[in-house]
Amino acid sequence: MRLESWATSSAGIRMKDIRYVVFHKPGPAWLAGKSMFEQPGVRAHVEHYRQWLESGKLQHGGPHLDDTGGGMMIPSAGVSAEEAAAFAREDPAVKDGTLLAEVRPWLIGMSR
Repeated sequence: MRLESWATSSAGIRMKDIRYVVFHKPGPAWLAGKSMFEQPGVRAHVEHYRQWLESGKLQHGGPHLDDTGGGMMIPSAGVSAEEAAAFAREDPAVKDGTLLAEVRPWLIGMSR
């Protein structure tokens, strides 16, 4: 799927607020039976995304608290699919196999 195709609806209407969300899930180096906070490489993962937070490119991020592990990062408006995917690939926890990353387009349909 080409992520850019999501920017316009099938009726040709430009969608207003699309974010390219980075979803994380346990990778092949994930230690079974350990929480997200006990995984090697997670501190480097947090520091990697802290760069985005401090530069204004990350709006929200954090782990899922169920038994499946992983988490998600919601970039600020204007971060492209390509930029999100490139940043996700450079994550130390992705590089070492602790986490897998997937970038998916998300339309903000409701907000305050």
